[in-house]
Amino acid sequence: MYGAYRAVVILLAAAGYLGWYAAVRARLLRPRHTPAERLGRTLERLGTTFVKLGQGLGLHRHLLPDAYVRALEGLQDRVAPFPGALARREVERAFGRPVAALFATFDEAPLAAASIAQVHVARMTDGREVIVKVRRPGIRGRIVTDLRLLRALLRVVLPFWPALRRLAPLALVDEIRANLLREIDLRAEARAVQRFAAAFAGSPAIYVPPIVDELYAETVLVQVHSGGLRVDDPAVADGRRLAAALVDAYLEQVFVLGVYHADPHPGNLFIRPDGRICLHDFGIVGRLDRLTRQHLAAFLLAFVDLDSDWLLDASLALGLVAEDLDRRQALRDLDALLDGYASRPLAEWSVAETLMEVMRLGGSAHLRVPQHLLVLMRAMFELESTVRHLDPAFELLAGLRARAEEVLRRAGRAPGRHDALARLRFEAGVTAGELPALAGRMLRRLAGPGPGLRLEHAGLEELEAHLDRAGNRLAVALLALGLYVAGSLLMLASVGPHYRGTPLFALAAYGLALWFTLRLAWGIARSGRL
Repeated sequence: MYGAYRAVVILLAAAGYLGWYAAVRARLLRPRHTPAERLGRTLERLGTTFVKLGQGLGLHRHLLPDAYVRALEGLQDRVAPFPGALARREVERAFGRPVAALFATFDEAPLAAASIAQVHVARMTDGREVIVKVRRPGIRGRIVTDLRLLRALLRVVLPFWPALRRLAPLALVDEIRANLLREIDLRAEARAVQRFAAAFAGSPAIYVPPIVDELYAETVLVQVHSGGLRVDDPAVADGRRLAAALVDAYLEQVFVLGVYHADPHPGNLFIRPDGRICLHDFGIVGRLDRLTRQHLAAFLLAFVDLDSDWLLDASLALGLVAEDLDRRQALRDLDALLDGYASRPLAEWSVAETLMEVMRLGGSAHLRVPQHLLVLMRAMFELESTVRHLDPAFELLAGLRARAEEVLRRAGRAPGRHDALARLRFEAGVTAGELPALAGRMLRRLAGPGPGLRLEHAGLEELEAHLDRAGNRLAVALLALGLYVAGSLLMLASVGPHYRGTPLFALAAYGLALWFTLRLAWGIARSGRL
């Protein structure tokens, strides 16, 4: 019954918006709202599923006009709280015990209510004040039904609306479904809270309220209650210190932990009386694998150094731009973008804006950017907005320069100083990190059963000998080159003992490189061939 009712509601809402839009385009109506605002209002009337769908669509900034991005980001799911007695029953069903056995007190009047869950204040028997987050009863079934109906509607509409196909709406609906079902599972949020609480335990700048006594289930989560001033409260002082602490915390999360709080808007950030920033609501958590973190670090360093060629290579590696784009035109576009930054005050530099502009490069209009990068970009927009609210004069670029080197070194990818050799050092560090794995795979193949890496060519002994000599010379040449590079890096870093101001390790590397070079030259001279 609910499915049939929702199908009618969704069809009427879609027909109403499309009819209104057609009338506006035909100039039969003088609208009070823009098409983007009207779309936002329509989605809000349809409820939680469609608000979340709109917010997910709003991640695709590279595909949508700015007016639609603003409208979709501003979507609010305005819902009334559900009865406290129903929340009490959900808690008892989740933990299999009466509320009186779990808590000394439980306030049935909710502290806050949202479309997915609402929060109640309670007190444990040991006196600790906690919040009890209770998921709305039946919301999972409603979300699944809504998205199934929406998918069916899109299948009917797509053949008649070619322009919609470039957004890949069916794939987007599937993506939103997976993310939304993950978001409403409070067990996933509890695990995220535990991970972040452990990571920032003892931090003088960041506090994450822990989960209480393993009290969490799919529909209920119990967490220590921690209040404070919202980060955008006018009474918040010491904005410069807080802005720097927040940037530090996100560098740590993104590059060291590989997971980060993906919704850092002011409603989820509080300033405690002890001056620490309290992170709330881990329903949306971003994750970055090691390789993505490497490429993202390269992107940031290229941006800091205003190196358009490196920035393009890092963007290709991240999957931000299409591989078949016109490289010369892309480099011209990036040069223009970075030149614009060079003439702007450092306080106006934006990594998130640069990510978006790179995504909009020619050839990327039909590219499906990975979801984890879209989530990261939205988090960075929110983070930059919050940081600038705390300290309008905060220079994000200067903050990255001062802190990125230490954090990236902890992540195992130290770029060194930002100078003309920054890219070489960074790429050399990444390659060095991969060498043990490469060597391990080669040794396994050589030691395993079968021919391994050996190749035999019957009757081609002379060619084999020639290739063997050529391979040896190439290996010696590469070894010599590597030693020269290593010597140069050791010389620049001034590592180890010195003799008359010169690092001995660097001299040793140069000496070995020269010896291999002379051996190679002598071998070529004896053969009479280059």
